[in-house]
This record gives sequence, structure tokens and C-alpha cells, in this order.
Amino acid sequence: MKRSFLLYFLITSIGLLFIGRLFQLQLLQNSSDQVTQNSSVKIIFDYPERGYIYDRNGKLLVANQLSYDVMVVPNEVKPLDTLEFCSLLKIDTAYFKKKYRRARRYSPWLPSVFLKQLAKEDFAYLQEKLHKFKGFYIQKRIIRDYPIKSAANVLGYISEVNEEIAKKNDYYQQGELIGAWGVEKQYEKVLRGIKGKKHLQRDRLNKIIGPYRNGIYDSLPENGKDVTLTIDSELQQYAEFLMKGKRGGIVAIEPNTGEILALVTAPSYDPNMMVGRKRSRNSVLLFGDTINNPTYDRGLQAIYPPGSPFKLLNALIGLQEGVINEQTPFYCYHGYRYGRKKDDIMGCHCEIYGKPIRLHTAISKSCNSYFANTYKRIVEKDNDPENGLTNWSNHVKSFGLGNYLGYDLPSGQKGLIPNGKYYNKMYRYKWNASTNISNAIGQGEISTTPIQLANVTAAIANRGFFYTPHIVKKVGNQAMKDSVYSVKKMTSIAPRYFKPIIDGMEEVFETGTAKWVKIEGVEICGKTGTAENSAKVNGVMEQQPDHSILVAFAPKENPKIAIAVFIENGGFGSQIAAPITSLMIEKYLFKKVKRKWIEDYILKKDLYPIYNRQLTKEQIVESGTE
Repeated sequence: MKRSFLLYFLITSIGLLFIGRLFQLQLLQNSSDQVTQNSSVKIIFDYPERGYIYDRNGKLLVANQLSYDVMVVPNEVKPLDTLEFCSLLKIDTAYFKKKYRRARRYSPWLPSVFLKQLAKEDFAYLQEKLHKFKGFYIQKRIIRDYPIKSAANVLGYISEVNEEIAKKNDYYQQGELIGAWGVEKQYEKVLRGIKGKKHLQRDRLNKIIGPYRNGIYDSLPENGKDVTLTIDSELQQYAEFLMKGKRGGIVAIEPNTGEILALVTAPSYDPNMMVGRKRSRNSVLLFGDTINNPTYDRGLQAIYPPGSPFKLLNALIGLQEGVINEQTPFYCYHGYRYGRKKDDIMGCHCEIYGKPIRLHTAISKSCNSYFANTYKRIVEKDNDPENGLTNWSNHVKSFGLGNYLGYDLPSGQKGLIPNGKYYNKMYRYKWNASTNISNAIGQGEISTTPIQLANVTAAIANRGFFYTPHIVKKVGNQAMKDSVYSVKKMTSIAPRYFKPIIDGMEEVFETGTAKWVKIEGVEICGKTGTAENSAKVNGVMEQQPDHSILVAFAPKENPKIAIAVFIENGGFGSQIAAPITSLMIEKYLFKKVKRKWIEDYILKKDLYPIYNRQLTKEQIVESGTE
């Protein structure tokens, strides 16, 4: 009895093991992933339409167009007339061999792109004869189209997936398209959609005999979601228009939301250059242009000294720390003397000699001496320069300087805001405020990007807070709800100290350095700046034209736009940056520009004769004036 029970038990156990194994093989392991590795199954992808991109007003910025790729599955290729095939594709035999070897190295069984983006006429002719060339087939593909030749640095582009990307991310196969820069890269998963798949069964002769397992693993494509940007396309295009013949960056932000209204770099390029079969050749030209750097986003990546606009922060910190008030007087004798040597003087062009200068006037006239005295009091407060400067640094960083702001674009620079430890290391603990007095006027070791300066301006416009700048407004029909972009970031300065600063900024456009570009009926608050620089030309150090800077917001109450303009070698801040800023504010607030004489003045300013000089060394920032 016991033996018969043991026999039944063994038979039952073995049977259950076989059933379990069959269940595992047929149902568990026979998943879509296993099917992909099955050589008797051919997978055809159905590519979704990539999401469209619009500006804040619904204007179409990025659309799609149909393209045709020649695909190859190496193990399916039969002997063929190579010369005829190359003639059809308008390629040579060397190119054929190179592409075939690359496809086989990637995978003998998986399809890969052999020749991308055929013209429509070539596709029609090839389609008639493609049956003669086993292992090759046509794959329809969606590529980008840019109706407006603008904002290439914002939109980015799409490029082919290489072997490295395909190995790291199993969603992609070599030769497919992926966002490679700008919004296309940052929002790739949203824009790309989801590929559809068809699984086809082959017989022992490798012929397709129908859908695999009645199509249970097949899926339909899901189109990508449309994306609406915060960019105002008309303002963006107008800024690019004004920047012809110039290099630099312009960033405009809506203060009460942090939405980026314009993000301009100059020079730039037509985004259609990075589409189609000409993309490879054009990318070599664009990325290889190390003189003009058209693919370098100066609005996000270029690091400049902030110059005189930085004086606004020193004034705010001075008020917060109680080392000055609105009526505190300082004197200027053509500059600020910080040492005993003859050359130990920071020059000034405020043209107020030997008279008491107070905060309001110091801002409107940009007095270097006033802000040097203020900075010295901040740093040497309590007779402890290390702690004083670290405290100063923390105040500055609360405005978003010295750090990557966290905006939703994949590039940027942190810049530099030094602290006490920084100078301890540099000077071995032997330093005071006079050692780094250039920080008082936005020079010295301080470095910022245009988007950071625009964000500082937005924080001042808001009287002490800002929202993280961002470029996307909606995904599909859903507004952005990410708390990163919807939560106020408070500065370390009390709101009551912003009023005198803003009053002084208003005076810049009323009676100060930017009065000649004032817009009638609009209260603009701003600050001009100039950064002097020199460079070696043919081995000799020579003075170069100054960089032109301006930050501003408008209107004074309930501001709608905050802007930072940086023009390389543009001269005084009042010469080029101020009129560009004024024109952009007029364009945004009124949707048109009436002051054509200012516009004509800017368009005639071609700085390329300066840029085209052969420099043997990068420009070195030395000092700053107004």
C-alpha cells in the first residue's frame, strides 16, 4: 500500500513539474520581451506622431513631416545586384559595405537604418523595385518641421539613436529618432509618444505566414502629447531681429509666474538646418564654428561679470544688514581709493565730485564709490571679514546666483559667488574688503549668466521673491503643476527694503543713464552696466570695446516683464543694451513698436568688425564702469 502510494506520488509530482514548466514556457516566459528574441518572429514598429510644440499664444513652432528610411535586417539579405541597388539609392559601393557591416555589428536579426530620409521622388521609384532586394524594406518615419525659423536654442532638435543609447535604453533601436537638445530633449518622453508593434510569424523558409499568436502581443501607437511653451514667439523673433550683427544673450521673464517670455542667443541658426539628410553636414558646420559658436546658448551658458546691475544687490544687503540707510552719505572723488599706492583707486564716472551722494542718486548715477563703501561696511561688519563676506554671499545666493536655477532646460552654468573660505584659500587668510573690492561693482571673481540676472530682476520686481524660471506652460491640455515652478522662493531681504531700490531704478530711465530710451507713459525700472575687457591681439595686450549690459522691469507696479540684456563688446550699457531693452518692453506691452528711429539705430549697429579680429587669447575682464 505504501509502495503504490509512493508511486502515485512520484507520478503526480513529475506531472505537476511538467505542467509547471509548460506553464512557464508558454505563458510566463513567452512574453513580449521573449518574443523579441525569437528569430521566427519579425517585429514591425508603427511609429507615433511626435507631439507638436506651440508658443504661449498658440502659434505653431514645431510640426511634423513624413520621411522614408531604408531599413535592413542583415540575416534576411540575399545575394543582390549591388551596383543596381547603389544606383537606385544614389550611393557608392563603399558606402553600401560600410552601412551593411555596421548593421550586422548592431544585430543580425534586428532591423536598423540603412539609408535615412529618402526624398519622396526617390521613395516612389525605389518602392517599385525593392522586392528584388531581400532583407531591405521601407519604414515611414516622422521628422520635424519648423514653420518659424526661430528659437533653435530653445526648441532643440532630434537626432538618430546610436549604438550606445540603444544599449542603455531598450525602448530605442539604433537609427530611431530621439530629442537631443532643448525642449526636444528635456520633454522627450512626453513628445515621443509610444511605438506600436506588430509581431509576424515566419515559417522555416523565413516567409511571413501571418500574425504571431493571432496578434496578442501587438499594440497600437500612441501619439506624443503637444507641448505649449511659455515663450512669446513674436517677442522672441523680434529680439533675434535686433541681435543681428551682435553676440550676446537676452532673457525675458514674467515676474509673477517665472515663465520665460524670450530666451535669445546670438548668433543662432535656422532650426530646419538640423532636419533631414542634410543634418549631418550642417551639424558639422554649426558645431565646428568655434568662432561664432551658433549652437552655444549664451542666455543659459555664457558666464559674464554682472557689472553695475550687481550694485542693486549690494544696496539691498547694506540695507538689510543695517550698515546703510536711504540717507547715508558717501563722497566720490572721481573714484574710490582702497590702498596707498597711486594706482589703488577704482575710477568712477558719476560726475558728482566732493558732494554727499545718497542711495537714490547712487543708483541712478551708478556711483562706484558709493557701492564700494557700502560693500566694505558689509564685509567688515563686526570686524570679521570672513564671516562678513560669507554672510554677504548667502544673501546674494538667495536671489538664485551662484547656482543652477533648476529651470526645465538641459543646459546651464552655475556661475560663481565667492564666500569667506574662497578668499581664505586664495589669500591664506590675509585679506579684507579692499582685497576684493571689485565685488562691489559686479566684477572681481563674481560671474553670472543672463538668465540669472533676469531672475534677480524678477525678484526685485516682486519685492523679494521669485519663481523658478521655466519654459513649458502646458503638456497637452494640462497646465504645469510641478511645485518646483509654482512655489515662491523668498530672498533673504525684507520686502520693505526694495522700495528705495526700485525708486532709484526708475530714475535710471527718468533722468539717468537710460533716459534717452524712455517709453512715454511707461514706468521702467532698470540699471545699466558696462564691463571693460582687454585681450591679446597679435601677442600684445589691447583694450577691447566694453560689454554692454542692462537689467529692467516694467511697469513699476504690477510688472509684466523682467529682462536682462548682455551684448558682447557693445560699449556702455546705455549705448546698445538700453535701447534693445526699451524696444523689447515696448514690443511686449503694446505688441508693436512705434519708435522706428531707435530700431533703425540698433539695426545699424554691426559689431562683427570687432568680433572678426583675430584674438590669440580669450577676453580677460579687468574692471567695470558705467
